[in-house]
Amino acid sequence: MNQAFIALGTNIEPREEHLLQALDLLEADTRITIQKKSSVYETAPVGYLHQADFLNMVLELQTSLSPIELLDSCQQIEKELGRKRDIRFGPRTIDLDILTFNHENSTVERLIIPHPRMHERAFVLIPLAEIAPEFMIPVHERSVEAYLEDLPEQDKEDVRLWKSDI
Repeated sequence: MNQAFIALGTNIEPREEHLLQALDLLEADTRITIQKKSSVYETAPVGYLHQADFLNMVLELQTSLSPIELLDSCQQIEKELGRKRDIRFGPRTIDLDILTFNHENSTVERLIIPHPRMHERAFVLIPLAEIAPEFMIPVHERSVEAYLEDLPEQDKEDVRLWKSDI
């Protein structure tokens, strides 16, 4: 089995429902087992700022899928939940990003792993640190906790624990 961490994000209402539906679709795939789920966090948008706040979380998965097959599965879930890719970093019903896959590195055009900006983003590092603080991010070989400590305090303050039943 392969280990993967994926980040989920949504900022189009009903946000919590989109996260729940994505989790249900992942769990329905017999080739994927969710091992751990972070809490849900509400975060300010990054990149394109004229949009609603996001709900974000991170999952640890076990899967028999290859990295590209997992990407295809994630993109199919995004499609089923109405994801449109009109604006880069724009609003979305759901976004599923593969952060890491085993300790592999991939630079193919469709899938770069580890995710190239994960170590710069509090909305990824905070929920990832909740479920895997000592995980060593491939290529960089630094722990999630170490990267989180290096982030500016304002970035971390923009990520707020959100009350959720997920």
